[in-house]
Amino acid sequence: MSAPRQYYDDGLIQLDREAITLRRYHFPSGTSKVIPLSSIRRYTATPLNWLHRFRIWGSSDLRRWLPLDVGRPLKKTLITLDVADNRWRPAFTPADPEQFTAMLDELLGD
Repeated sequence: MSAPRQYYDDGLIQLDREAITLRRYHFPSGTSKVIPLSSIRRYTATPLNWLHRFRIWGSSDLRRWLPLDVGRPLKKTLITLDVADNRWRPAFTPADPEQFTAMLDELLGD
């Protein structure tokens, strides 16, 4: 069986037909979190505000968890996932948010 076709990969975030992989997610180990697309109820894309812009790793509001991303202060869009059976909402800042959301919409069937 061949590996799934990658739709998006910016080094920190990978999206393919099966899952979103957030690299450097878990603290302090820096291991990845794999989120099956089937567990995503919805997502939001919002402008990155000051509360999250300078949060390099962790949570600023006790609702979202952001993976390690030292380039976050230079990015503009925050993607937040609503994942079934998960207290924390994974949130991240893709390098190309327009491309990422277009591909995610295609995969989720929206």
